Parts: sequence; C-alpha cells; structure tokens
Amino acid sequence: MTEMTIDPRALRDAFGAFPTGVTVVTTRDAEGRPIGFTANSFTSVSLDPPMLLVCLARTSRNFATMTGTHRFAVNVLSENQKDVSNTFARPVEDRFAAVSWSDAPSGAPVFDDVAAWFDCALDSVLEAGDHVILLGRITAFGNSGRNGLGYARGGYFTPRLAGRAVSAASEGQLDVGAVVERNGDILLIGDETLSLPACEVLDGDPATALIGHLEEVTGLSITVGFLYSVFEDKAGGRQHIVYRAFASDGVPRSGAFHAPASLGGRTFDTASTEDIVNRFALESSIGNFGVYVGDESAGRVHAISMKGA
Repeated sequence: MTEMTIDPRALRDAFGAFPTGVTVVTTRDAEGRPIGFTANSFTSVSLDPPMLLVCLARTSRNFATMTGTHRFAVNVLSENQKDVSNTFARPVEDRFAAVSWSDAPSGAPVFDDVAAWFDCALDSVLEAGDHVILLGRITAFGNSGRNGLGYARGGYFTPRLAGRAVSAASEGQLDVGAVVERNGDILLIGDETLSLPACEVLDGDPATALIGHLEEVTGLSITVGFLYSVFEDKAGGRQHIVYRAFASDGVPRSGAFHAPASLGGRTFDTASTEDIVNRFALESSIGNFGVYVGDESAGRVHAISMKGA
C-alpha cells in the first residue's frame, strides 16, 4: 500500500476547518524582559493534576526562550482582543507597550480583560515533528467570564455576535445567500444583472441548507464560513443572512467568478447585493472583514480582522 503524499499547505487548510480559541503565551527571558506570541494550538490536558499544553514551531523566534524557561502563562483572549492577537502574531518591536498587563504569581505577563489566564510551571518539552509541545502544570489561573475569541479557516469570529444575529434573523421568512470566494474572486449569478447565490430556508439550520443549494447550483465543493451580513428587508418583510463561503476548483455549473475590482458599473438585482459586493471588494483589498447587522438601509459593521493567528 502506497502512503499518500501530503501537501503541507492543503493539510494546513484542512486543519483550519477546526475552530479554536486564540491565546497569547508569555514568559520572561534570561534578562527578565517579557516575551509573548499568539497561539491557537492550545488545549487543556488534565484536571488532576491540572495541566495544559501549547504547541510551538521550531522556527519561532521565541523557541530557545520558551523551551528553556521554567514558567510561562497562557492568556485566552476575549472577543474584543483581536488587535492583541494581531500584535503578538507579528514581529513588533515592543509588543507589550500596546497592551495593559501585570505579573502572574510566576512573573509571566497576564493581560487585562482576557477571557481567562493560566500560570504554569513547565513540566516537559515533547518532540512533535516541526513543532514541540510545551506541557505545563497549572499553578494559578483566573476566569473573567468573558467570551473567548474564535479562529477558523484563517479568520477570527465572535461566537456571541454570530449566535445573536442568527437568532434574530431566524424569525419570519428567511433568505440565505453567500459571498462565494475563490482565489480572491467572487461568484455571481447572471449575465446582465448580477446576484448572489441564495435560497429560501423554511426550517432547519440555514448554513446546512445553503451548502446543499450552493453545491447543486455550482456543481462545486463548497465550504461555508462565517456570517457576512444579517439584515431585514423591511419593505419586503424578509430576513436575510449572507455567509462567506469558499469554492473548490472547477468551472461552476451556474454563474461565474469575477474579480471584485472589475465590477464597477455592473448592474445588480438589488441595492443590498451591490452594497455587499462593494463592501467585499473593499474589505478583501485590505484583509479586514466584518459582519453587517441592520436593515437594508442602515446598520453596523462589526469588524473581524483576517490577519493574525
């Protein structure tokens, strides 16, 4: 039996389907200076004894310090701390100047306003291919009760906002559509007048119904990601949910992929569709996406950055 050849990038994308929280792992170096890095490869291990683990890439600039330390802390970021995640995921000169923090009992930095923090003694460093596993014994912790920041498929999400929006939109007649992406292009239906692929949902999970509709319409494999817009069409008396979605390679059975920058001057089926497409063009150009919640004429975009982690 021949072993399958694994494409590392494809494998990374597949791992990204699993939603995780976002943490910043911190310690102090030999000179006592605080260091830290963003990590979403974190998990609880044991309650008795209390233990957790974090995975660390061998290529990390913090590798020598983290594998040589005796103490470290894990900060579980809250929903409003996307900027903290981004700061500690980049080679910023003085990351700690951008956050409010204090010392855990061990001296490792813990941040204000996190969902939770754990102060740890390094128990062991385990070999794991191109990473190592830092196994920590928890000596102190704090739990604020805040919701944690989520991360999956290369982007952040906020579970409380998503749940509240879907719950609100599920009352009444519901249309579910998608901004279907592939290599930066967006799938639109029609020739002269363009529309987003969408379907009516009478009951059940909107995302599941949308996947079935998109795969039937396009003939492609579709992955539905996070919310993009939730709005009420007051004139038509309908609720709308629009997700971001991602398509496999191949020619779609219906519709075509368009570069967002090429859509200026095109005709759309509704003003809402045009607004969504224009917002996607802008947000994809800067790499920062959001969730719009409101109605067809007024609302708020809750920013959700794609950069980081």
